[in-house]
Amino acid sequence: MLIRERIEEMERQNLSPYATLNQNSKGRARQETQCDIRPLFQRDRDRILHCKAFRRLKNKTQVFLAPMGDHYRTRMSHTLEVSQNARTIAKALRMNEDLVEAIALGHDLGHTPFGHAGEMVLDEVAPDGFDHSAQSVRIVEKLERDGAGLNLTWEVLDGIKNHQTDSMPSTPEGKIVRLSDKIAYVNSDIDDAIRARILTEEDIPKEIRSVLGTSVRQRLDRLIHDVIITSLDSPDIRMSDEVYGALVDLRKFLFANVYRNPEAKGEEIKAKRMVYMLYNYYVDHTDILPEKYRQKIDRGDEAKERIICDYISGMTDSYATAKFSEVFIPLSWDVEGY
Repeated sequence: MLIRERIEEMERQNLSPYATLNQNSKGRARQETQCDIRPLFQRDRDRILHCKAFRRLKNKTQVFLAPMGDHYRTRMSHTLEVSQNARTIAKALRMNEDLVEAIALGHDLGHTPFGHAGEMVLDEVAPDGFDHSAQSVRIVEKLERDGAGLNLTWEVLDGIKNHQTDSMPSTPEGKIVRLSDKIAYVNSDIDDAIRARILTEEDIPKEIRSVLGTSVRQRLDRLIHDVIITSLDSPDIRMSDEVYGALVDLRKFLFANVYRNPEAKGEEIKAKRMVYMLYNYYVDHTDILPEKYRQKIDRGDEAKERIICDYISGMTDSYATAKFSEVFIPLSWDVEGY
């Protein structure tokens, strides 16, 4: 018996009856020979971990643009925190840890430079709009590996596509990641906001603190425990009404006091302008795009606006800034012998 088959047998014996088993996967768009060691979802996890889009997350904004300090979250550190939360919940509920990890590592691959500020600009200017979840799917299906994509399983793609508030994944593992994402970002954003002296723990309304706790550690413990206890031996993944209500209220508090705070988001106006100007410049000057993007436009693979969105959304913050300088800021020059 192959090692992979032994692992799949252990899944059948040990995981919850509601867990998504590798052997029951709907498979990949393109059939492949299976690995003799790694089951499907583990291979998906590895493919995402080693792709270029994942590595770029380390230099993309989470909430604070270009913060002065080494301890603020990036999109990469956020992704790893989501993954850890999701694995903790999945292990306790006997769900498929490889599947939750693959979804968690891939859920934000499509994020633009400068966080949601960049996403909002592309959504406004692109004819078909822009959504980072859809872009994450596009990356793993069409853009990675020079257009071949990663050929991930249906279950991983479904979890990545539906991780936001306004949609629902089809698997319990996808639902775990969806909640883990919210748990991660509300707590990390509070932690970063306190570090930046935008708010203090005491600023959080008492009714929220009475339910969720008075520190990041307490809130994480409360939220993760609540998901596990409420979902135990159930086909659904959810929070209790009280805790979920407090989480929603905490998110509203963050929108009012952090996400729209002029001090915290003051540089976003500049970042938005940069993305806006880059997009429109490339629309009018496709000849300066990198060769692979020019070739796609020349072949008529897709609308040039869509391809330009691929290019800009894939940029890191520093790369976007460098390209803006290259396009719009005159170079210094000197005349020999002056």
